[in-house]
Amino acid sequence: MTDKIQKRKPEILAPAGSIESVRAAVNAGCDAIYIGGGRVGGGAYADNPQGDDMREVIRYCHRYGVKVYMTVNTLLKPEELADSLYDYIAPYYLEGLDAAIVQDVGVMRFLHRHFPGLDLHASTQMTLTMGESASVLKPYGVTRIVPARELSLPELADMRRETGLELEIFVHGALCYCYSGQCLFSSMLGGRSGNRGQCAQPCRLKYQAEGQKKPSCILSLKDIMALEDLPDLIEAGVDSFKIEGRMKKPEYVSETVRVYRKYTDLYLKKGRAGYQVSEEDKQRLMDLYNRGGSCRGYYHVQN
Repeated sequence: MTDKIQKRKPEILAPAGSIESVRAAVNAGCDAIYIGGGRVGGGAYADNPQGDDMREVIRYCHRYGVKVYMTVNTLLKPEELADSLYDYIAPYYLEGLDAAIVQDVGVMRFLHRHFPGLDLHASTQMTLTMGESASVLKPYGVTRIVPARELSLPELADMRRETGLELEIFVHGALCYCYSGQCLFSSMLGGRSGNRGQCAQPCRLKYQAEGQKKPSCILSLKDIMALEDLPDLIEAGVDSFKIEGRMKKPEYVSETVRVYRKYTDLYLKKGRAGYQVSEEDKQRLMDLYNRGGSCRGYYHVQN
């Protein structure tokens, strides 16, 4: 194992849709959480803490050396920028919020202008696929890119070489049927826009295609489980392993963080020769949440 690999220890980034999930993530050994404040973050129907509760979340996490990233990753209307975004973010910024995850370039520009000390992370919904994106994003205070989920391992490695910004990738949880999560299906079907944090998940329902005898979940992708790929992702230079699931229960958060912490540390300690994922751990994750099996995402699809 090289010194370069030892120095690049990926962050375990946990979902937190409630105060209970925050505690579960911290107790399980995460390095950071991502959480919504209830107004401008994807996952609007999670039990997101607000106001004093959110400030206490930031204080609690910082006591244990855990960073807090707030999701501000919905598309906002001009009047929402002017009327409410500053007052919404200011208390958390003063409390020491570590970063905001952003999709909307207008929001990005606004936050960098009014909160210049706040790191900004470019959301996967920006559909970033090349390292050259850094030249556009750096002037807005972006320190981290969350690439499109459809990139392969070689493409991620190329992106790492092309940019000095941090890279955060999804290693576990739900995958969207549409490209990089920019779906209009829910909005068109029922007026609940995924780009406004209100997705009703119509892709998880059963549909009957022409020639099929009965309806099936033809649009519902299996969840990703990238435990087998952690060595490749670490060697590619990924800075943060992100677990999806802000709408899921604290038990899910606790166990997924524990398992990804375990195997990340295992590889950093023993290298490839000592790296082996147990079937028991994989089954425990499947027992927590299961959409008919799991997959390894897109990391090997385009090799």
